[in-house]
Amino acid sequence: MLAKRIIPCLDVRNGKVVKGVNFEGIREVGDPVECAAEYNKQGADEIVFYDITASHEGRGVMLDVVRETAKRVFVPLTVGGGIKTVDDIRETLRAGADKVSVNSQAVQNPQLIKDGADIFGSQCICVGIDAKKTPAGNWTVYINGGRIDMQMDLLDWVKTVEQLGAGEICLNSIDTDGVKGGFDLPMLKAVVDAVNIPVIASGGAGKLGDFAQAFQETDCSAALAASLFHFKELTVGQVKDDCRSKGIIVR
Repeated sequence: MLAKRIIPCLDVRNGKVVKGVNFEGIREVGDPVECAAEYNKQGADEIVFYDITASHEGRGVMLDVVRETAKRVFVPLTVGGGIKTVDDIRETLRAGADKVSVNSQAVQNPQLIKDGADIFGSQCICVGIDAKKTPAGNWTVYINGGRIDMQMDLLDWVKTVEQLGAGEICLNSIDTDGVKGGFDLPMLKAVVDAVNIPVIASGGAGKLGDFAQAFQETDCSAALAASLFHFKELTVGQVKDDCRSKGIIVR
């Protein structure tokens, strides 16, 4: 059994780490390079950077932040936001990222997933997905930081993503994002059961036991959180200790 991963996520806007609730009410948290270095010290398995307004504002990737972070952080670094082309993927990897995360652009141009996987390898391509429950009881995919409902069925999309060659999915529930009531376990379980590639749980971690619960109740490969770590409510080490105490293998 593969060890489960604990991943801090840094949402970056205008060069600062920020955090909101349901994608709104954004607060500044700190410097992305300093935050990443701290999580590296705490034993994070990976670190994710999202430039949360790059797609919405039509900007490219924050390569300077990536370069500086790569000099100081020695765990895998995933970078998302503003990646529109194969050249963007190449530049981001060259700046020091180990993986790229494509979200809005993947929905609008699914060929980007296939081209990225063919050229750089599936292990470099993570598809980020923001989804929300519909009144009908299924889930629909959103883009541009949760602003636009694409009226695409989530489970159809995750199967497509896998077929196109993505190596991993980072699944974020808009309904639970920043609310701290726990991960969206029904959505997470449905997606994990629909694909054979690793799925990262994102959106909603609010207390120590939420991580272990996600691993116990679904076959997700990793759990990601932002505000819990940013506001120093928990450390990565505390989360790992809790998981170990419940018999979950972590790194």
